[in-house]
Amino acid sequence: MSITVIAGLGNPGSKYQNTRHNVGFGVVEALAKHLEAKWKSCDKFESEIAEITYSERKLLLLKPQTFMNHSGRALGALMHYRRLDPENLLVIFDDITLEFSRCKLSLSGSAGGHNGVADILDHVGSGFGRFRIGVGAKIHKAMDLADYVLSQFSGDENKLLNEEMPTFVAHLLRIIDSDFDTAMNTINQRNASEHERN
Repeated sequence: MSITVIAGLGNPGSKYQNTRHNVGFGVVEALAKHLEAKWKSCDKFESEIAEITYSERKLLLLKPQTFMNHSGRALGALMHYRRLDPENLLVIFDDITLEFSRCKLSLSGSAGGHNGVADILDHVGSGFGRFRIGVGAKIHKAMDLADYVLSQFSGDENKLLNEEMPTFVAHLLRIIDSDFDTAMNTINQRNASEHERN
């Protein structure tokens, strides 16, 4: 598996900054900053993109501007235009089933109720890498899911995310540098809770 495109999911506009659904944007922006990449608007793919060279490889970082539920439209257009396979794509997104600030790398599975991932499956197909960031479960079961994922992080949550951001970036570089299965085993073992390790 050779990663060529790394996409962070989220919603465009200041209204959605610092919300749980936008953690994918935040992580890919941190990666771009670490690699000194500059973002530019690309109307053709309805995205903000940043082209970089890392380890003698050309990579494309991407933030779809189609709003979360239509992320696949932007990614599908790019992948088809460049004649790339799903295995060339890594997608970063929020996951309410993971403990807050935990991350997990996977390759397959359903959308798990995530509309952005569902749209990517529709437009790109299965087999793309998934770098999931835990944003925690709903505080109240009766709370509407859309309201929850569009809610703002608290001050303490922001602090914890900022502390973990260098780790997320290091993990992404590991994914680029090494075999995907090796990276997956290393990242998931390192971020597993005690009962998951046993």
